[in-house]
Amino acid sequence: QVQLVESGGGLVQAGGSLMLSCTASGGTFSMYVMAWFRQAPGKEREFVAGIGWIGAAGTDYTDSVKGRFTISRDNAKNTVSLQMNSLKPEDTAVYYCAAKKFGGLTRSRTMYGSWGQGTQVTVSS
Repeated sequence: QVQLVESGGGLVQAGGSLMLSCTASGGTFSMYVMAWFRQAPGKEREFVAGIGWIGAAGTDYTDSVKGRFTISRDNAKNTVSLQMNSLKPEDTAVYYCAAKKFGGLTRSRTMYGSWGQGTQVTVSS
């Protein structure tokens, strides 16, 4: 399985922006479906955004971030990014990068076999 390391979290005021990055190693990155999940205190980990692998391109976003977040990948650099704009206090959570080899893009966290350690995003009001 691929190993994942996230970066780019931090503290930002409401309305601000952050970019999260996830760097993969140990696998053929272009063959992995990549996704971002988040987990707020006391809540379950939820799907945020996903992007397909080279054989099945496409993106998906949870409704609450559509129009504000953009997921992208650079297969040459083994990275997936999440550009987050117009941040809201309810976006506060630990954000996790996840990878799934082949197959379709899915929102189900149980389908992803590789996870990063998470990066904290805090949005102040």
